[in-house]
Amino acid sequence: MKRTLFSALLLSAGLFMGACNRDKAAAEGTEGMNAAATYAADAANPTVDNPNATAESETPNPNAPVMTFAETEHDFGDIKPGDVVKHTFSFTNTGKSPLLISNAVASCGCTTPNWTKEPIQPGGKGTIDVQFNSQGKSGVQHKEISIQANTQPSVNKIVIKTNILADASAGPVRQ
Repeated sequence: MKRTLFSALLLSAGLFMGACNRDKAAAEGTEGMNAAATYAADAANPTVDNPNATAESETPNPNAPVMTFAETEHDFGDIKPGDVVKHTFSFTNTGKSPLLISNAVASCGCTTPNWTKEPIQPGGKGTIDVQFNSQGKSGVQHKEISIQANTQPSVNKIVIKTNILADASAGPVRQ
């Protein structure tokens, strides 16, 4: 009996103290319990300051780098299942300041981009090599690569396409 009474008393004291802390956190706004979560989220996702990014109400930076591609789309045509194909996209910095690519991300894990890592001076050229592995894929494929850079807009896109032929060793294909 004493043990049950003591446990109930301990539980109610814990609830009372928890309610007090909750009211304090609510009164402080984002301080208290939420401040730790906000700090952890900010540390996990640091903001990269892009001086060339603008809000809708701001005017574009006339000195921003500009990524001008010789082509923004490449079609590999028909390929066999399991083929690995590559293409190099060339671009020129037609802007007035150095261009720096921070990342390139493909829409699928089967597509791997590799890009010029050094800053590209105005008038300079750079490349983005794209490799596509058709293993496990079939039919028409359309893959997009998003390139994040200090340009306006901050994301440029290129596309690869191909048609993976049916595997003849698997027998006839039902249509």
